[in-house]
Amino acid sequence: MFRSGEQFELRAGNQTLVATSIGATLRTYTVRGRPVIDGFAADEICPSGRGQVLMPWPNRIADGHYRLGDKDHQLPIDEIGLGHAIHGLVRWSEWELAHRARDGVRFRHRLVPRSGYPFFLELSVEYRLASDGLTVAFGAKNLGAEPCPFGAGSHPYFTLGGLVDHVELRVVAMSHVQVDARSIPLGRAPVEGSPVDFLRGRRIGPSKLDDAFTELDRDPDGIARVFLWQGDAQLTVWMERAFPFVQVFTGDTLPDEARRRMGVAVEPMTCAPNAFNSGEGLLMLAPGESWHGRWGVTASF
Repeated sequence: MFRSGEQFELRAGNQTLVATSIGATLRTYTVRGRPVIDGFAADEICPSGRGQVLMPWPNRIADGHYRLGDKDHQLPIDEIGLGHAIHGLVRWSEWELAHRARDGVRFRHRLVPRSGYPFFLELSVEYRLASDGLTVAFGAKNLGAEPCPFGAGSHPYFTLGGLVDHVELRVVAMSHVQVDARSIPLGRAPVEGSPVDFLRGRRIGPSKLDDAFTELDRDPDGIARVFLWQGDAQLTVWMERAFPFVQVFTGDTLPDEARRRMGVAVEPMTCAPNAFNSGEGLLMLAPGESWHGRWGVTASF
């Protein structure tokens, strides 16, 4: 058994993908033999959230603490440097194989009640390759007898080869989330004219990004897109209305200095950072209620 769990390889045309049983993680994805994501080795413990599934919340919960009604809840602190609970509870869990085909794989996981999150969820993640690229489908169902707070996200790092400085980025979003020194939101601010204005697309250059964007521009079908390109190579990350936020991270603070700024994390999110406290984008699933959301990527090389 590899340190990242059982390996599930998918193939479709000129695309290949490997997902792992630990965390239902997207470990590698290539098109025409060229990496689309900056992944990791099969026998490596997933570093820096690469390709991980973020449920039942993405991003951070300040101090790991939140209050629902008249009850306080304390989650384990796993972002030691800043003192927060980060990226949910299922990144290191073994997910069960629910379905497998040559071009697709679906995982499921039953998240059981625990201290800090006393709720019962059935979760699913599906990766599927088609002629137009990769689609990732998330699902969640509240199996408990009371409403539960929920959020979801994904954490792929995209690469066009080499440093992100040379990559052109376009994020069509009207607002971004301003944060304090501990990366906890202070409020929204307009994107236009700010240091994180990528509305018309521009080279990332020396910009250091770890920012959540929202009020995303969408087409008539409700799809929002983030564009990355370098020369003739282009990646498009798309997300349904289920994901009203997207975090963009240039990897400047990664523990492994050799991996810094080698990929751009584009993270579809259902809610803002610290949503369990702010309520911004937070989903409250009623008993028996289900939620579904999809995002994906197309590559042109």
